[in-house]
Amino acid sequence: MNSKPLLQLNCVTKLFSIGGGLGVVSGRKIKAVNNVSFTIAAQKPVIQALVGESGSGKTTIARMILGLTNPTSGQILYDGQDICNLLKKDRKYYRREVQPIFQDPYNAYNPLYHVDRVLNILVKKFKLAEKQERKKIIEESLKEIGLRPNDVLGRYPHQLSGGERQRLMLARILLLKPKLIIADEPVSMVDVSLRAMFLDNLIEYKEKLNISSLFITHDLNVAHYVSDKIMVLARGEIVESGDTDLVVRKPLHPYTKELIESIPVPDPDNRWKKKVEVKETYFREVTDENQCINYNKCSFAMDMCKKEKPPMIKMENGQEVACFLYREKK
Repeated sequence: MNSKPLLQLNCVTKLFSIGGGLGVVSGRKIKAVNNVSFTIAAQKPVIQALVGESGSGKTTIARMILGLTNPTSGQILYDGQDICNLLKKDRKYYRREVQPIFQDPYNAYNPLYHVDRVLNILVKKFKLAEKQERKKIIEESLKEIGLRPNDVLGRYPHQLSGGERQRLMLARILLLKPKLIIADEPVSMVDVSLRAMFLDNLIEYKEKLNISSLFITHDLNVAHYVSDKIMVLARGEIVESGDTDLVVRKPLHPYTKELIESIPVPDPDNRWKKKVEVKETYFREVTDENQCINYNKCSFAMDMCKKEKPPMIKMENGQEVACFLYREKK
């Protein structure tokens, strides 16, 4: 049995330069991702959610794992190998092992290629079947994810609905059978009626094909439905993680609690009655990198929260939380 994690991020940080005008070499730098570490185990397939609001760094983490951008510091390992080195040595192997599902299903395809050509290139490149068998396995994969081959083959991507294009991404997964899926907001542009079908497909891939997923979303309801474990990301830092049921039903970090309390209940008779006062926070107020990232908004903030970052504390139930409120409650 493989003892190495399938995916491991070690203290990964990503800096971006902003504010540099024409002819200016470098401007101000911001940390989109700050010292992020987590693992996805290899022994048992899992769907691990990464949840956070817009601008929290979720997509940057996905792009680094996919090798589309390099970390400024830290290391990303796949099966114990640094992906930067792996992509240089055997890019084709890594591309088959780790497959993306992007938020925008239209931009994922070459608009000049028929669906047939898109899938045939995939089958041919990765030698998934002999020439006479290619059409058969493509049609089988389409049927498996609820698409009728006669309705999609021979058409261009723009002639398909958003839901059809997104399910084509699932057909790619079914053909390649990777070890890991990086799904970045995969259902945010899909009709509600198709979301459950899409999510159920991911769960089926985990259970029947042993495919793990890093499921990136801003929607805690979706994360709760599909994932086994959850990580909460705030301004580029993981502030809480653990089994999904525990984190959603008994959140520990004040930021996680705010996210969950902000979810509207689908009941017109159950309205929000309490008025929430939120302090107006400006980006320029957050100048000390050593303070807790939630200090300016947290109603439980203490002096030590302004002076240093809280460490990640592991609780008895397995949850991990970066908050001084729990420093003596292990």
